[in-house]
Amino acid sequence: MAVTVNDRYRADNVPIAPKLVPPHNNFFMLSPEQQRDWLQDGYLVLPGFKAAADVTAASQRAAELVEAFQPATHTGVFSTRDRSRVADAALLASAEAVHCFFEEEAFDAQGQLCVEKNRAINKIGHALHDLDPVFDAFSHGPELAALALSLGLKRPQVWQSQLIFKQPRIGGEVGWHQDGSFFASDPPTVLTFWFALEDATLDNGCLWVHAGAQASPLRERYVCDSSPAGKRLQMQPMDTTPWPTMDQATPLPVPAGTLVVFGGNLPHCSAPNRSERSRLAYTLHATCDRARYSPLNWLQRSSALPVRGFARGTAK
Repeated sequence: MAVTVNDRYRADNVPIAPKLVPPHNNFFMLSPEQQRDWLQDGYLVLPGFKAAADVTAASQRAAELVEAFQPATHTGVFSTRDRSRVADAALLASAEAVHCFFEEEAFDAQGQLCVEKNRAINKIGHALHDLDPVFDAFSHGPELAALALSLGLKRPQVWQSQLIFKQPRIGGEVGWHQDGSFFASDPPTVLTFWFALEDATLDNGCLWVHAGAQASPLRERYVCDSSPAGKRLQMQPMDTTPWPTMDQATPLPVPAGTLVVFGGNLPHCSAPNRSERSRLAYTLHATCDRARYSPLNWLQRSSALPVRGFARGTAK
């Protein structure tokens, strides 16, 4: 029988606390302790990075987007367990749009929605940071720009944003993966900025990471192949290094307002949410513009919506 993250925690009954690193006074540079933790562990946990008012505004806007959403025949399901259920056309179109994706467990055996709409959405992506005023403000500013610079992104390009709902009772599992699989560049530069908009707990599906494995090889790549028949998305194997076991994993339960940042090769995952509480989070993925962003990556931007950085009102 497979051991899930929550089963493993409850079986040994030993709580594993995350390393909560206090933010630097002004965020414009990392403290020596944060620099050490980044190099040693491959991630940083920054409680209080976002003020309560900003978290509330983002959460309210998420609810408004769901309320305004009108399901259509092209609306996609999002699943990491069965990527055949993710419609390629819907995913590709979302690169320059604000698109809702359903939880796979939101439908019954007959394919009918079996939960209320506001409990059925898996995520919204992937251009919120450029197209929605609330998330534009949330995603840009001197604090994020300075943090990115401290972590090596001298001229960041923010490619993707997404709201991840992790709905009560049906929030899907996200298996072990590396974000560099989806945002390849030469040299590899992608960083993930993961914001907790609600408390993330062991019960509702917090992040788990393989601490110290930031230099592990990229095991697979998600690419877009073009052919006369159209564009097709597929995961290509790259390295046979096994994924971590849950005995090697570190959970990151964090309060709302926390930012977790990590590099593209750090393996991470999250359990399904079988609790009565959602686990709303918001993520950004950025690369350095001095690296060549792969033309095979699934997410591409046209000149109609050029990629830009963390500074407000700039193209870089």
